Amino acid sequence: MDIFSIERFFTTWTWVDIAELGLVLHIILMIVMTLRIVSVQRNIGVSIAWIAVLYTVPVFGFIAYILLGEPMIGRRYRERVDQAGLLMNDMARRENLVFDQGKELLTANYRGVSQIGTRWTGLGVFPGHNMQLLTDPNAIFQGLVNDINTAQYTILMEFYIIYPKGQVLEVIEALSAAAQRGVECHILADSVGSFSFLNSSEHDALERAGVFVHQSLPVGLFKTLFKRSDVRNHRKIVVIDEHIGYMGSFNLVDPKFFKQNKNVGQWIDVAIRTTSQHSISIATAMAVVVATDIGAENKDNLDALNQRINNYTRKLYVMNPTINDLNSRVKALDEDSEGHEQPEFGATSIVLPKMPIVNNVLAQLIPSAPQVTAHVIYNTLITVIHRANRRIRITTPYFVPDEALSGALTIAAKRGVDVTLIVPEKVDSFLVQHASQAYYQELLEAGVNIALFTGGLLHTKTVVIDDDYCLFGTVNIDMRSFYLNMEVSLAIYTPEMVAQVADCQEVYLESCRYVSLEEWQKRRGSERLFDNVVRLFSPLL
Repeated sequence: MDIFSIERFFTTWTWVDIAELGLVLHIILMIVMTLRIVSVQRNIGVSIAWIAVLYTVPVFGFIAYILLGEPMIGRRYRERVDQAGLLMNDMARRENLVFDQGKELLTANYRGVSQIGTRWTGLGVFPGHNMQLLTDPNAIFQGLVNDINTAQYTILMEFYIIYPKGQVLEVIEALSAAAQRGVECHILADSVGSFSFLNSSEHDALERAGVFVHQSLPVGLFKTLFKRSDVRNHRKIVVIDEHIGYMGSFNLVDPKFFKQNKNVGQWIDVAIRTTSQHSISIATAMAVVVATDIGAENKDNLDALNQRINNYTRKLYVMNPTINDLNSRVKALDEDSEGHEQPEFGATSIVLPKMPIVNNVLAQLIPSAPQVTAHVIYNTLITVIHRANRRIRITTPYFVPDEALSGALTIAAKRGVDVTLIVPEKVDSFLVQHASQAYYQELLEAGVNIALFTGGLLHTKTVVIDDDYCLFGTVNIDMRSFYLNMEVSLAIYTPEMVAQVADCQEVYLESCRYVSLEEWQKRRGSERLFDNVVRLFSPLL
């Protein structure tokens, strides 16, 4: 067919023909996308939400699903994760590192729960920890600075948000000084959450001092074609000399300076400082997680990790400090923080008690990442909720469950378990606020207590089951944390340490107002309708 024939062919088309062709192509595309969603998405709620978006706003829905629909972290990133994991496993075999040392110490009720984490992460239960719950940001900062100042070998940090204002500058100064005296310092900061830090003078100063600053999951237009840009590294971990560890909901931000324009009050967070008299501990597992995450970021990092592991021996480290030394360092932390005033959180001032050290804590680190560890934290949470006999108490800033999780909570309440949900009265996300409220009616009808915290943005993420189990870490009760983000939780099996977290929740409840079913039913119909419409899209929030 010559060029004139082609021209005549198209000139015979009418606008009706073009419209009909466009309609046929549209129908074919919608069918293909629907089949793709149904075949790939394992969560029914997520599937329904995406299909609703696709058919409500077709063009936007198609583009949104291509960019955000599937939790892709990128083929090359996944390959580097696998390679880094193999390097870590080889090192563990060479150095006789056993990452499951206390399973026999668990009660029968929790051995199966523990196995969920061990199967997917390779990290089991560790005994013999000395832990302290830090509830005051001043104490957390002071502890970090003290431990950084006495570090001898390595400092590993991994944060979703680093915001270089206030007391964060003291941590940055301590890190610079540590690097200059020969301590190997690494910071892994999320590209989106720590955008301001990665483009700041403080970042440049750290690198000039010799601190290695790594960008986690960098974003870009070209990268978006191959992986989801909203899959974020939400972890918060600090490991010092491989035997001191910090983790919790606490980003490296000073709450007096962070997001003060959101009209939700100061952010309220907690952290746990852990040490151990054993050579292999939770801090060791934390170091493995951070080192793996750094190695997975790019080929240069992976090559450096390979070289480091080949030259690595545990004999170079003081891995078994005496218990008296560890306790004396925590005592110094307590004395240094006594002079600090408790901060004002919004309109209400909450005073949390100073928590003592708890010795011989049995715990398990549970990291999660999309396409790497399945939905290990979600599965663990569902399991322990169904196993609860007396009490379930959940503290979370963002509560957007799926049907299975919401159902587990309502069933627990109906079978007589005391279920309490502690959430902020106001959060910094309009859609999350309304999606969360859409679940209140069914929860209240089942007998779940809903306590709205009025003293600020309660950012703490804790789950207490009965009196002998706690999940503590970075995970919100929403599908983003369970399915998309890189997260980390600490499962605690020692009643004395669980009691500290429960006591912290009790103090939060003193600054809460409870929602009654009668009050909730009096809301206007338009408000309930809006909440329920937003709920349709809750799996995507």
